[in-house]
Amino acid sequence: MKWRKLGLIYQPTFQSSLFEHSAMVPTPIAVTDDSITFLVTRCSKDGIGRAAQVTLAPERTSPILSEVPEPVLDIGRPGMFDDNGVVPCCQISLPSGQQILYYVGFELSTKIRYRLFSGAAVRENGSDPFVRKYETPILDRRPGEAFFRGGPFVLQEGNLFRMWYVAGDEWIEVGGHSKPVYELRYLESSDPLSWNGPGQVCLRLGPDDHGFGRPWIVKSDGRYQLFFSRRSLKHQGAYRLGYAESDNGIDWHRKDSELNLDVSEAGWDSQAIMYSAVVKYQNQTWCFYNGNEFGREGFGAAVLEEP
Repeated sequence: MKWRKLGLIYQPTFQSSLFEHSAMVPTPIAVTDDSITFLVTRCSKDGIGRAAQVTLAPERTSPILSEVPEPVLDIGRPGMFDDNGVVPCCQISLPSGQQILYYVGFELSTKIRYRLFSGAAVRENGSDPFVRKYETPILDRRPGEAFFRGGPFVLQEGNLFRMWYVAGDEWIEVGGHSKPVYELRYLESSDPLSWNGPGQVCLRLGPDDHGFGRPWIVKSDGRYQLFFSRRSLKHQGAYRLGYAESDNGIDWHRKDSELNLDVSEAGWDSQAIMYSAVVKYQNQTWCFYNGNEFGREGFGAAVLEEP
């Protein structure tokens, strides 16, 4: 693949006590002929993230069309799994018009740094805030997935809902810092709000990997493309992007070297590149992603020039 980087396309302009910095995990939720609406996580001064919505015309020199000034999903009440932050990961729209947002909740701990579990929230149209379906996770702890069940991405195929997510129950020391360990797992359900059973491991860590993040699936001509983030020992835990392909969405063949979308020599994405989301817009393939410090400056884009 050959990508043309466009640099930062969204640097938040709206500031408040809840939205002081960052636009983490760019999540396209609506694509029209002339705009894309995203959910992102914006953070307060103390680092607590809430879901924000922004609409962009990413091809323009001044791309911001609108920014919603209030959280479209706030943190959970004290003691819940998402009381210290929420991170939107993907949204699906049902035939009824109802939208379901899958997100990760941050819960601080005392003997490990934090735990991550996944929740779901719904809304009836694109201008409403999201409302939690449950205060508890839709992906809660299980054996082998006791600390992390996050990064959910869901596709609907007929009456079947398919979810890919990351999970694990281990921390390791990397470069003097405690880092989480998780791999990619898979679940199926006939109900988009009910996910039972243990996940099936579908992409294991390589010898240098210690964590995968934010899977994003594109289905094209009967094949599945997986765009994901990967943490490695080589890069001291800093994210790089990974890529894999599959005929069935379960048996993946890694082709990281074919992606050719890496850090820049200098600037906002020179130390890390992560949390990619890939969509078609104006007859081109666009990749939206974060850079250094998990998207503290905003998010950028690249356009595919050669498949």
